[in-house]
Amino acid sequence: MPKPVIPSASRASSEVDALRQQVEALTEENEHLKLLVAKYRRMHFGQKAESQAQLGQLDLALAYDPLAIKLAESVKPSPAANDAEIEKRSRKRKPFPETLPRETVTHMPPATDCPDCGGPFKPLGDDVSEMLEYVPASFKVVRHVRPKLACAHCDHIAQAEAPSRPIPRGIAGPALLAHMLVGKFCDHLPLYRQSAIYARSGLDLDRALLTEWVGHCHELLSPLVETIRRYVLGGPKVHADDTPLPVLSPGKGRTKTARLWTYVRDDRPAGSDDPPAVWFAYSEDRKGHHPRDHLKSFRGVLQADAYAGFNALYETGNIQEAACWAHVRRKFVDVYRANGSPIAAEAIARIATLYGIEAQIRGQLPVERRAARQAEARPRLHELRDWLETQNQRVSRKSGIADAIGYALNQWSALMYYTTDGRVEVDNNAAERALRTVALGRRNYLFGGSDAGGERAASMYCLIGSAKLNGIDPEAYLNTVLARIAEHPINRIDELLPWNLYPAQAAPLQKAA
Repeated sequence: MPKPVIPSASRASSEVDALRQQVEALTEENEHLKLLVAKYRRMHFGQKAESQAQLGQLDLALAYDPLAIKLAESVKPSPAANDAEIEKRSRKRKPFPETLPRETVTHMPPATDCPDCGGPFKPLGDDVSEMLEYVPASFKVVRHVRPKLACAHCDHIAQAEAPSRPIPRGIAGPALLAHMLVGKFCDHLPLYRQSAIYARSGLDLDRALLTEWVGHCHELLSPLVETIRRYVLGGPKVHADDTPLPVLSPGKGRTKTARLWTYVRDDRPAGSDDPPAVWFAYSEDRKGHHPRDHLKSFRGVLQADAYAGFNALYETGNIQEAACWAHVRRKFVDVYRANGSPIAAEAIARIATLYGIEAQIRGQLPVERRAARQAEARPRLHELRDWLETQNQRVSRKSGIADAIGYALNQWSALMYYTTDGRVEVDNNAAERALRTVALGRRNYLFGGSDAGGERAASMYCLIGSAKLNGIDPEAYLNTVLARIAEHPINRIDELLPWNLYPAQAAPLQKAA
């Protein structure tokens, strides 16, 4: 009978080590998969984009800050604040805008004399309440009549020149074109839906015709878009970002992933009176030569994410890199939400102190912002880096927290730059806010019809976004511009910029937060 084989102690130990390594690898893989699943769920089942659009990135990040959560939980409602009072406060509304037209309806008592004694009534005051009503939009046809006048003594005939039209020989007036453009590129209403809405009023304006109108408006407004481009890139600092835009690929029966690039000039947080503006550019792909072409004339600070396509710009020495702390924080938030990592929670809390400093100096002059950052932010940043490097030695190389730490440490010089320049922001949220309208629109129209459609979208987003940044109604702005630009001197195109057309509306916002 053969004797049983008994493994040696060294062999058993090696097998245990192998199993231990296998368990560690599976644990790391499981953590990574949990992080991916958490991201997927947020992308597909999270809050609606419309709700997210109302929140800044800082607010979104703070919503998951453990310290903020504890603080919120520690605040107890006042005993006097019963349910009735809470409901009453929640129903309190703001007054209707004074710009809205008012229609007064007076309701008199049915009797003119007192029913008790028969005496006459005398005024005692009024009870006034307001109710908001909606007046449906309507169309009208404007008939331009040009009488011909003939001289009674000779053959001379006099007649006024025909008024200019935004589209030569076109039937659409500037107000209709402005309404259509804002409907598609601001309110995210695809052209086929607009066509259906117009049909309910008995108008046959098919999608092909509306698309043609968009193309004509793009050509007509292109000098103004170019003027905004020069203005944005003529500043000392630019925020940059990009977002995918699915576009039909001719002959392939499918879409390709093009890009919309945004470049924002907004120095109001640094106390500047210069008007804010945004320029959009379209490209067929995300290759690095596109931002290099866009920014070839720019000289100053570029605040962006860690996209490698920008690296060649920094190497020229003409452009200074400034990184984004919101991107760093977001990575730690992702890890914390996926597995409750205490390291991620600590990182979020430490970064939150940097934003607390920024909240105190927002709107101050650059020299004041730099002094505050040097005194308060830089010491905290040095402590944060030492802490991150220590944690980086303790965590697994394949874990999500290691990726978040590595992302921060690899960009540390660019992340620190904002403390040396008071003009620079702590993050790139200005560019990301500009892209939100693109993300919302993409949910409705799904994809662009062509590269030409992408170019047109970039132009409209530029004009509408710049108007909104200055607190100007984009539809009113486009209506005014479309009514004037066909005959406006090209050497005075600056007069049609939003802040020049509506200085009274734009001026109060120059130092707004």
